[in-house]
Amino acid sequence: MALTLEQVRHVAALARLALTPDEERACQQQLSVILDAMEVLSRVDTEGVEPTTSATFAEGALRPDVVQPSLGAEKAVANAPAKAGTSFAVPKILD
Repeated sequence: MALTLEQVRHVAALARLALTPDEERACQQQLSVILDAMEVLSRVDTEGVEPTTSATFAEGALRPDVVQPSLGAEKAVANAPAKAGTSFAVPKILD
């Protein structure tokens, strides 16, 4: 599906992107290729295919939830650019 430059400009405006004319033409080509690929995928027969929650069939990808000792306040702020005692110091943003 070939997109027009007007459609690309509309999508760019929705995404709040300021594109140069060269970028518009590049996006026009790239987005058209993506839409063509999606059209091919939409024609694939998925009748009887079970839905999945993951692209892989790996089990137990997460580590066991085991209680461990904490890092400690001194170590946590050791490399902080600014600290106040055992706390991180951050710039004030509110009055």
